[in-house]
Amino acid sequence: MSSARAQEPDDPVAFFLRDMELHGKSERTRSEYERVLERFTTFLSGRSGNSRVETADATGGLGPADATHRDCTAFVHELRTDPSLADSTVATYAAYLHRFYAYMTQVGAFDANPMALVMEELDERIDPDPARREISVPEMRSFVGEVTHPLDRALIVTLLKTGMRVGELCNLDLRDVALDRPVAPFDLGGRPQLDGRPDSLFVPAEPSVGDRYNGEERTASNKRKRATVIPVDEELRTVLLRWLAIRPDTASPAEPLFVGTRNGWGERLTPEQVQRVVRDHASAYGWYEAGAGVTENVTPHYFRHFFTTHLRERTGERGVVKYLRGDVADDIVDTYTHNWGGNVRETYEEHVYSVT
Repeated sequence: MSSARAQEPDDPVAFFLRDMELHGKSERTRSEYERVLERFTTFLSGRSGNSRVETADATGGLGPADATHRDCTAFVHELRTDPSLADSTVATYAAYLHRFYAYMTQVGAFDANPMALVMEELDERIDPDPARREISVPEMRSFVGEVTHPLDRALIVTLLKTGMRVGELCNLDLRDVALDRPVAPFDLGGRPQLDGRPDSLFVPAEPSVGDRYNGEERTASNKRKRATVIPVDEELRTVLLRWLAIRPDTASPAEPLFVGTRNGWGERLTPEQVQRVVRDHASAYGWYEAGAGVTENVTPHYFRHFFTTHLRERTGERGVVKYLRGDVADDIVDTYTHNWGGNVRETYEEHVYSVT
């Protein structure tokens, strides 16, 4: 990292914790971060007896501002060798350290986030944040039962049954939807990737914000590592058919799946509009409170966490869930793409939960 950091605080950890307090984080959350960051700082202080000594601080050890990707990797490795720590706890500690560096980089105190690459290298686990609200399938089913508008219901059920990101939801076009029956007057499932795969959604790795894609400039980005074909079960198919029965006409040549029925009639929904829909329903149900942390409120991102948690627990199959989320490498994509019908769809349909 560069030595020219005019804004670097004398005590980065104290600086970070103080800002967390100013941002309204709870005492419990601040204490969790403090415990992890103190452990990391202690670990760094013992790393001066190697080739990194030239960057050591005045105490003879490294400070958080000087830590590299290798230092962070070594810290995570040490955590993994601690028999008192479960895998989920190691993932929690890594996530906290990543957020610390991300914030310090964002405010200009540090030059870069050495945990970014570490997080990419870590196997993805169920969201381990101890403050995360946990909702059971019956509780979620009760929530969905209160959502009656066909568009709102389709948005929420699609997020819950696929685990896709809100931007990926907004970018879906009619050509990305294959159902086992024709739906006049729509031309569904035009993607070649959906040939022979009825009742499926295709989620590409592209587009990005500002791209002109399928004839329309996009307001959201897809963030998948690889394109994914996601099964549509009977429950999601029913919800989508009810939405398509009232979907307004649109002027967009891309024929978006989800369009406005209130403001922006017939226009592709934006992530902000979907977030507002979820927030309104979650607020009415007591699952969203202004000023509460992101781990406490139910948002579109929470539905992705819900999907990951419950489907992985039911299947015991991490590979299929990672494939469905779009978070896998080429070799795993090849495995599940070549045996999509016999592995992904069968596993999904056998284990996916019901929310309606």
